[in-house]
Amino acid sequence: MTSTATVTPTKQNEIKHLFEYYNDIFPQMWEEPALTDYNGTISYTFGQVAEQIERLGQLFRQLGIEKGDKIALCGRNCANWAVAYLAIAAYGGVIVSILQDFTGEDIQGLINHSDAKMLIVGPYIWKTLLTEEQQKEYNDGLGTISSMPNLQAIVSLQDFAPLYLQDLNILKNLSAHRPLPPISKETFRFREGDLDELMLINYTSGSMGAPKGVMLTYRSLSSNLQAGHTYLPNRPGWRIVSMLPLAHMFGQLAEFLFPLSGGCHIYFLAKTPTPTILMKAFSEVHPYMIVTVPLVIEKICKKSIFPVISEGAIKRLWNAPFGIGSFIRKQIKRRLMKAFGGRLRYFIAGGAAVNPEVEQLLLKIHFPFVVGYGMTECGPLIGGCFVKEFVPRSCGHSLPNNEVRIDSEDPENIVGEILVRGAHTMIGYYKNEEATKAAFTPDGWLRTGDLGLMDKKGNIFIKGRNKNMILGASGQNIYPEEIEDKLNNMEGVAESVIVEREGKLVALVFPEPNKELDSTTSLIDRMKDNLKRLNDILPKYSQVAKIEVQEKEFEKTPKKSIKRFLYK
Repeated sequence: MTSTATVTPTKQNEIKHLFEYYNDIFPQMWEEPALTDYNGTISYTFGQVAEQIERLGQLFRQLGIEKGDKIALCGRNCANWAVAYLAIAAYGGVIVSILQDFTGEDIQGLINHSDAKMLIVGPYIWKTLLTEEQQKEYNDGLGTISSMPNLQAIVSLQDFAPLYLQDLNILKNLSAHRPLPPISKETFRFREGDLDELMLINYTSGSMGAPKGVMLTYRSLSSNLQAGHTYLPNRPGWRIVSMLPLAHMFGQLAEFLFPLSGGCHIYFLAKTPTPTILMKAFSEVHPYMIVTVPLVIEKICKKSIFPVISEGAIKRLWNAPFGIGSFIRKQIKRRLMKAFGGRLRYFIAGGAAVNPEVEQLLLKIHFPFVVGYGMTECGPLIGGCFVKEFVPRSCGHSLPNNEVRIDSEDPENIVGEILVRGAHTMIGYYKNEEATKAAFTPDGWLRTGDLGLMDKKGNIFIKGRNKNMILGASGQNIYPEEIEDKLNNMEGVAESVIVEREGKLVALVFPEPNKELDSTTSLIDRMKDNLKRLNDILPKYSQVAKIEVQEKEFEKTPKKSIKRFLYK
């Protein structure tokens, strides 16, 4: 027997096209701010976004781009990235979103693989995209960049000016372009096409190796948007800080497409979101919702909250059910809410497991916190819930238009692979039939590659990645993530990876900076103590043989997942 989530999938013909949301909200918010570069020079009202979309549509026509052509988009988070994304979709092109973290060689490879005819690129990427030899070829004015022969044009994300034209005669068309007709809230409309039309090819950078081009239709993105409106508040004029990479589906949906569809004002962090920059942005923007990886909240709790509640009288009174205990917990919550801008309604973590102690703290102070679950192949939502429904250590339940089941004879007690099907799921990997076939079961369920359990109410509990599972000497299944969760809670451990070597488990640990540990010997002693404490709470079959300290932080994907395949 397998288990299916209790949420009944909404009929697919009830899905509202994502452009319907925008056609409703743009006229209402025409003169209100929509997209702003935080600490930058660019800010657009909803009406100005519409004007930019029309101008880019005209540029696409002049450059010979046709509906259905693929247009690659690669650059740092900014208002113009969002404008370009909407303009490509409004024109009828297929968006090819590429993470800026790839190397120039990799970006060229993905542009070629996607058959993109045009590239919209940020200035930082443009500087490093071409090799010296390719740059010379470009400067010589040749009609084709040999390493990217299909590209008809490259356009700057900074100001949408052409950087490269395969056909130099197009310059005449650009110089002789006609002015756009007047655009008003009465006349501007997004086209509401077929839900099954291909909208996006997203090249995901997973923690398990090479990227693949995930093909998502308007049905998938529209269904995701609809699920967001089912569970999350979203009101005109509310504000949000966009900090996750827009080329990653988590950031793209939760910090751009969804808030904009409700009339929210989005502030884009154009720089790397360091803790200092983030806290400053939160205090000035006052976001109503924060969507991020667990690392952000974990660092704040470990540095600012745990030291306060772990000493003296506060430690003794922390768990008191009423009176002073309740007062202390309210003060901690107020302090945390203030750190995030003071107007927070939802804090959503995803992309990795949350530290159990941090999760317990947040639930104890009634912080508006939930953990979601998703993957690029589902555009990205799979699991979620209301704050009041959140079950500790879970990642919600199946969302509308989707079904989730565990491939297990006893889904509540025996771990199995998490399978998904429904409107959210991709239609396949671009030009990779073999990988597409492997991704689905014969009866159409998408294999997530994640292992988990599901309770009677449909709550999903992730235990680890299928590819990460280690088979013990006596045949037991060992899930490295469960061991890492315990180890990461120990003193001096910032993060860890469990690997198998010659039939034994080894913990690779990147230590937390600690001024008190002023010698290598003291750090070694600390890790020896951690190893003993760890094995005291682990079953015999999953005991760790040794801990190895890493000098450098683990390499990560843009969504801050450790690139596990690099560590053996």
